[in-house]
Amino acid sequence: MARKYDQEFRARALRMLAEALPEQTSLHAASQHVGGLLGVSPDTLRIWYRRTQIDTGVRPGITTDVAEENRRLRRENAELKKANEVLKAASIFFAKGTRPATNEMIKFIDTYRDRFGVEFLCRTLRAAVRGFITSRGYRAAKRRLPSARQLRDELLVPEIRRLHEANYGVYGVRKMHALVKREGWEIGRDQTARLMRLADVQGVTRRAKAFTTRSDSARDLPGDLVNRAFTAAAPRCLWVADITYVATWSGFAYVAFITDVYARKIVGWSVASTLKTEALPLQALDMAAWNIGGNLAGVTHHSDHGSNYMSLRYTERVRELGAMPSTGTVGDSYDNALAETVNGLYKAELIRRRGPWKTVEEVELATLEYVWWWNNQRLHEALEYRTPVEVEAAYYAGARQPVTTRV
Repeated sequence: MARKYDQEFRARALRMLAEALPEQTSLHAASQHVGGLLGVSPDTLRIWYRRTQIDTGVRPGITTDVAEENRRLRRENAELKKANEVLKAASIFFAKGTRPATNEMIKFIDTYRDRFGVEFLCRTLRAAVRGFITSRGYRAAKRRLPSARQLRDELLVPEIRRLHEANYGVYGVRKMHALVKREGWEIGRDQTARLMRLADVQGVTRRAKAFTTRSDSARDLPGDLVNRAFTAAAPRCLWVADITYVATWSGFAYVAFITDVYARKIVGWSVASTLKTEALPLQALDMAAWNIGGNLAGVTHHSDHGSNYMSLRYTERVRELGAMPSTGTVGDSYDNALAETVNGLYKAELIRRRGPWKTVEEVELATLEYVWWWNNQRLHEALEYRTPVEVEAAYYAGARQPVTTRV
């Protein structure tokens, strides 16, 4: 370990060296002589001597004061650079102008303590983040036993993450709150939102819809039997139908859905590489009819003005099965709003999250799984956070109240 000398000792050594120089043949010899007397390395004495010559102007070079100032500036620059890195990392963790939760502050320090040190992190962030924890508070928190809330969070955060992933990763706060309560947890909505932030999950958002309707103005159209009233007193009273599309690497996949308004249950669907009536909407209609024995008596089948639905073959098939065809008014953006809502959710919850899609067959398989989830597991806000299968089963079990479907 290097020995430290005080200023008085250094001054005395330099005086002795100056006195010995005239008697010695060189600075080297003088340094060895004086160093031997004082127990100081000759190299150290020579460095002191040359530094004194620079400071007094006898020898050119950077003086001690300038060198010390340069070192100070380099230290400050390094500190500022480190502080900037800390603040940049903290901006990802903490919202501006709000005091972070204590567990979030501790998590941040745990992440960066080996890189910056606890004291430096706390000192830097206390000047930038309101109410940031002190280094003493951090160490006290690390020694403290976990609270009941922390233990509960440790249980619930993985569960929130699991449930969110099991439902296509699309649920927002309201649906996650309902789902976690269905799983048997006593939890509030604000707590659900906080746990979702800790689990780093969020709900999906819908984009603007695209229109695939191509109206056939040359034919007489069925009347509007719905008039935007998307309500039904029972299952198999009102069905709505629409078509959307999915871009794949091998071309477009077209998807047709038929939805029972009472329970928002998708009762028929089809995926094809063409918009031809017999390959797309007619397949969905036949599936829906087959599921209830082929008799659609009492069903109102509502669609838009797409040429697929207005074709002679399709409308005849609707009547042949016993249903009443209905179509919205021309130029009305709400004439088939519920069916368009189903399409929009399908695109937001499945297509945009799981893409890109390679083939029509890949879309068809994914749609099969999605329709099962929609009917059997997805919680619908308009159904008071129940599934379509539950609502339909409740109706047939005797709870026969009408359901108003919001769009």
